[in-house]
Amino acid sequence: MAVNIPVSSNPRIVIIGAGFGGIELAKSLADENVQVVLVDKNNYHTFQPLLYQVATAGLEPDSIAYPVREIFREQKNFIFRMAEVIELKPATNCVGTSIGDIPYDYLVVATGANTNFFGMKDVEKNALCMKCLSDAVELRNRILENFEQAVLTTSLEERDRLMTFVVIGGGPTGVELAGALGELKQVVLPHDHPELDFKKMQIHLIDMEDRLLKAMSPASSHSAEEFLGRHDVNVWLSARVLSCDGLKVCLSNGKTIPTQNVIWAAGVAGAIIPGLGQGSYAGSRIKTDATNKVEGYSNIFAVGDVACVVTEKTPRGYPMVAPVAMQQGQLLAQNLKAILAKNPDQKLFSYRNLGVMATVGRHHAVAELFFGNFQGFFAWFMWAGLHLMSLVGFRNKMVAMVNWIWSYFRYDSGLRLIIRLQHKNIS
Repeated sequence: MAVNIPVSSNPRIVIIGAGFGGIELAKSLADENVQVVLVDKNNYHTFQPLLYQVATAGLEPDSIAYPVREIFREQKNFIFRMAEVIELKPATNCVGTSIGDIPYDYLVVATGANTNFFGMKDVEKNALCMKCLSDAVELRNRILENFEQAVLTTSLEERDRLMTFVVIGGGPTGVELAGALGELKQVVLPHDHPELDFKKMQIHLIDMEDRLLKAMSPASSHSAEEFLGRHDVNVWLSARVLSCDGLKVCLSNGKTIPTQNVIWAAGVAGAIIPGLGQGSYAGSRIKTDATNKVEGYSNIFAVGDVACVVTEKTPRGYPMVAPVAMQQGQLLAQNLKAILAKNPDQKLFSYRNLGVMATVGRHHAVAELFFGNFQGFFAWFMWAGLHLMSLVGFRNKMVAMVNWIWSYFRYDSGLRLIIRLQHKNIS
């Protein structure tokens, strides 16, 4: 069954995924004589770098999400279909989805990444992750519910487990999440639950590397660890998680941490869709050349986290971060325009690394930018400004800014709501 999409005499470019790469590519094709069809299982784009703020009640979900149709409201050559992509069918130039097959002239896979548990089934079963908006809301519910439960229980052991948080992974996501939990402990939750002793609340950040933020300089790593210490976060380095049964976490350094709150922020893997040949994959990602063309195909491309651009300089591909996806989307748009114009010259992708940043709670951050390295309040101010500018939609920018200003001066966040779906029969 084919999907109901208007027939066009123009070439059809199907993009799978409304992440940074897919959105940037579709926008860059706005003035071309093509039909752009974007497919995603959600009808919104998520600004993933701020998921941790939703998880820790710093922002509401709709502050970091924006409807796809609203983004492209003025783009005449754009069509959106909400569907889950099941398989790729390159032999017939189709994409198999939950609503039927979608034919294409050119296909771009921009499906992003999923959580990678590295084969640890017990961690996958018992830990929470934070890769999408629903994950972040679920994590927020868990955090808030556990403190409500801690008030009710008469068991000191259970209360300690409910008030202990273990974040696994010392990259930017883990550091930012641990710092936000520390801020909740110090300035927010004690006002909500005065009957609890928040000296008993423990936050542990675990990483198998010898320092945090391995992609940054040792100076930035040291500053991040120092800032986390000010937020009462215990950092365990050169430690691997051996097991996680839902009541405790066992580490390779011999330490056992009783907890009912394990948050996995240690790894990602490309969100692979089946259907391509075996030679088109590089581990958990799709193998492409420097023009983002998939190995073995002339009309299939991949951008963003799912793409592994294999060159002599990048045998393992580029970092799985938003700026890479956006730059790849922009460049691929240029190359697709050249292909349509029958111009054989294709531009090769080269990542322009403008820097990396990580915030560590209230007015603390580390930033390594092309014009210098910064720590502390100034780095936090730049981090906040950059993320505000990067949010999609004027309303989202204003809501996030107002929430941050309110939280900064009032030492409070009014978004600590436990919201769960109520299933009812509707006749």
